[in-house]
Amino acid sequence: MKQQTQSKLPVVIAALLLGILMASMDNSIVATAMGSIVGEIGGMDKFVWVTSAYMVAEMAGMPIFGKLSDMYGRKRFFVFGIILFMIGSALCGTAQSITQLALYRAVQGIGGGALVPIAFTIMYDAVPLEKRGKLGGLFGAVFGISSIFGPLVGAYITEYIAWQWNFYINLPLGLTALLMIVLCYKESHEHSKQPIDWAGAFTFLGAVVCLMFALELGGKQLAWGSPEMLSLFGGFALLSVLFLFLETKAKEPIITFRLFKNRIYSTSILTGFFSGASFIAASVYIPIFIQGVLGGSATSSGMVLLPMMVSSVITATLGGNLMSRFSYRSIMVSSLAVLTAGVALLATLGPDSSRLQVTVDMILVGLGIGASFSVLSNASIHGLSYRQRGTASSTFNFLRSLGMTLGITIFGMIQNHAFSAKMGEMFSGGDQAPGVLAVNDPHVLLSEQTRSGIPGAVLEKVTGALSSSIAVTFAWALLPVLLACAASMLMGKAKLDAGAQADSESEPSEENKDYGYSTVS
Repeated sequence: MKQQTQSKLPVVIAALLLGILMASMDNSIVATAMGSIVGEIGGMDKFVWVTSAYMVAEMAGMPIFGKLSDMYGRKRFFVFGIILFMIGSALCGTAQSITQLALYRAVQGIGGGALVPIAFTIMYDAVPLEKRGKLGGLFGAVFGISSIFGPLVGAYITEYIAWQWNFYINLPLGLTALLMIVLCYKESHEHSKQPIDWAGAFTFLGAVVCLMFALELGGKQLAWGSPEMLSLFGGFALLSVLFLFLETKAKEPIITFRLFKNRIYSTSILTGFFSGASFIAASVYIPIFIQGVLGGSATSSGMVLLPMMVSSVITATLGGNLMSRFSYRSIMVSSLAVLTAGVALLATLGPDSSRLQVTVDMILVGLGIGASFSVLSNASIHGLSYRQRGTASSTFNFLRSLGMTLGITIFGMIQNHAFSAKMGEMFSGGDQAPGVLAVNDPHVLLSEQTRSGIPGAVLEKVTGALSSSIAVTFAWALLPVLLACAASMLMGKAKLDAGAQADSESEPSEENKDYGYSTVS
């Protein structure tokens, strides 16, 4: 495949990075501001849906937009993603309830579903293979960079302006990326029109939604043995089986199962799936711990996330640069060992924990997760032809997002259950002050104004219950980390080698010629 690196390529790369920055920074901004948002509009029992709604929508869009970009071009769907993301951001700033915010976040998520995988695919198309390692590290590091700016900007805006502006800030970023990509990126008009596996997409999405609703509602609004819960689990099982059947018959399936025969690809997906689930738990629950247990402000929670994100940038960049010297397995096993240590230490947090202890734990988590942002994205396309890369990249991002989505849903269920159980134990004797606190709604702990009105004895018990529930959640988060470690050990000895992969990207190839290639003019 021909690669043309011309004067406007740096501008195109900058636009792609800005698009990824915008989509990923939004998650870290929301994580930091969530305590204040919930403290103002309520809905502690539903706050996980603000994150999971975005992830579900993003996850659903990834394989669809990946397939459409192969058919009609990358550029138009990247532009569509930016525009829709900006619309969703503007709507989020107008939300008056946690339910509205979750719905508007879903609109953002659809846009993000086009931005992230297509940005990576454009980079793979336009950048010479020998430079892909360094740029892969840069693209991976942008997730960490976005999370550095996210907590800082989010904390400052939340405390000194208004939380709504955490969403409005996406508008100038999106407009800049839009102009850069429209004016500077020109791609080939040769694309292979393929049938879209709509049936597979909808059955898979339906299965995931049924599972998530079952996990979110079970044991709270609905009893586990209720007809509604049985229907949700039954729907998940039925749609999953139907999806697997349809994918075996589809001419161009949403998820190409033959790719999973590639050892590096399948183990990269499993590693990203499990490690992402644990990382999202740390990103969401540490700000809640700081504000709800230690009594910090939004700025405090943002500053605690900052060391984690700085350390993740370091290892994301380092991992990208080391891919040509060390195997993917060596890099990932080492980094995931550090992640395991970090999550294990988070499980020991309590009301008496110091800010220094939290900071050290978060640094370890950041060092452990950073390499996965750059290494796994490159490993997932290792040795694949140009025709396969778009599908492989979108499927990898799709399943990694699925892991994060299920992770936040399951961990939300665990935290809510542990908190309710602990509160039931503490206040079973009737010593709760009347009218001060709803047992299953600790959002008052996240607002400094209402927190100050709670009697000291009650406040101590409730913060203890919240702390205990978060520690239990982190203890459960160790399971997916260990599974990620196991998967990474099976990656083999492959490493990024431009010479070894050149044959799979040579031109002209009967497999590749109908797909066209992108250039910058």
